[in-house]
Amino acid sequence: MALALAGRGRVFSFDNVVSATLSKLTNPSRLFSTRSGGPMGETRHAAKSIAKADIREENELRILDSAERIFAEHGFRGATMQLIALEAALPKANLHYYFTDKETLYRLVVERIFTIWLEAAESFETSQSPRIALSRYIARKMELSRTHRYGSKVWANEVMQGAPIIQDYLEVTLRDWTETRIAVIEGWIAAGEIDPVDPRWLLYMIWATTQHYADFAHQIETLNGGVPLSEAQWHAATETVCGIILRGIGLEP
Repeated sequence: MALALAGRGRVFSFDNVVSATLSKLTNPSRLFSTRSGGPMGETRHAAKSIAKADIREENELRILDSAERIFAEHGFRGATMQLIALEAALPKANLHYYFTDKETLYRLVVERIFTIWLEAAESFETSQSPRIALSRYIARKMELSRTHRYGSKVWANEVMQGAPIIQDYLEVTLRDWTETRIAVIEGWIAAGEIDPVDPRWLLYMIWATTQHYADFAHQIETLNGGVPLSEAQWHAATETVCGIILRGIGLEP
């Protein structure tokens, strides 16, 4: 799923960065050059181009993963391209080859975590009941707090600072997405499927509760004897969060 990050006259998309690169490198006119020396040469040239595309994609993902961690630990101002390069174990010049500047990279990191969160909410459209939709959404958000804790921290830090880099994103992409979720919840209320509540407060509660496990992971681990939650503990926490929220709107888990 690709989302546009509008603002400042530019549009950034994590998916587009990779897909455009792959499209360029696997273009038939490049794979089957008239200078390749016949069928065998064409095959070798195609394999070489695909290998280059794979390397580029791998490096882009490595840089994004490293940037996510550095931005989470140091914030936008404290993070540098040099720190990200060291974390990714790549030369600094490679970062500028793939991503022109720090702000571009930062916005891509933010878009990636939000895109993942959006995909977690697909159950609103695909599930036949609010119980299933919300249960799946909450469970997925809890799992993402375990697997994408740094991305969640980047988002939280940015918003707590007044969103100096992504305010335009909040005002357009997040607002529009939230309004669509509100419409779905209002439909459930109108049909008598859940107790009447303000959909915004319900969404905020889900976000705050599930993302707590990412943004305050260190606190949770400290209170857990200094170790991460086990599989059993994550399952129990997810069941508890889901049960409390569903019962609060008149549903049984």
